[in-house]
Amino acid sequence: MNPHDWFVEHRVAFVVRNLEAAEEKSFQQHLPVCAECREETTRLARELAWLPMGAEPATPRPGFKRQLIERALHGRRRRWQWMVPALAAAGVLLALAVVAQERGRAGRLLAEKTSLQNQLDAIRDTLVIIRNANRVLQADIRMDGHDGGITIFADERTHRWNVVVHGLPAAQSNQVYQFWFITAGGMVRGAQLHLDETRPAFLTMGMPAEGGAVMGAALTLEPMDRPSSQPQGKQLAHLML
Repeated sequence: MNPHDWFVEHRVAFVVRNLEAAEEKSFQQHLPVCAECREETTRLARELAWLPMGAEPATPRPGFKRQLIERALHGRRRRWQWMVPALAAAGVLLALAVVAQERGRAGRLLAEKTSLQNQLDAIRDTLVIIRNANRVLQADIRMDGHDGGITIFADERTHRWNVVVHGLPAAQSNQVYQFWFITAGGMVRGAQLHLDETRPAFLTMGMPAEGGAVMGAALTLEPMDRPSSQPQGKQLAHLML
């Protein structure tokens, strides 16, 4: 233990005026030459300002005030030692919540962007087929007082069709509109259409892998409970290339 350790050990006692007269005089002579002790005793005096320093109704036993002060300081430090990690943890949780919220927002924006891009690509694809169509087939359809029709834009270069069906009423619950390819080998089932007379239905399709050369197309109203590889319901349109 070096001489300076005594001053370090008795800083609290000096601040609360609990040293013997000779010890206090020695400490006062030490302060002008030790910046560390000056700063620490100033800090201790500031921290202990909240404690009552008036006269007690009874004289405490020797060292009691020092023990009280040290326990008070130790308790405050322990509270701060607990609060600092708690505050840090709360800050981390808040930061994580903000990051999660921003990630969710970014995910929604990305999904919306992807959806819009897919729609734009589909529109571009449709326009390309219509612009490059080598043949256009069209038929009027009159059904239950509704005047509609079907139009096929056939692009023989890419072997894809753009089909537009419009003006027809929605099918009954037990029926479905069915598009067919007329091929050299017979009728080949295409896509089902869910129609609404207020809006046209658009389909972009490639040629079927079966049946051989495509010679035309047909649209029928089929019973939903009896699916078949060949048309069974009412024929609404029959178009040949």
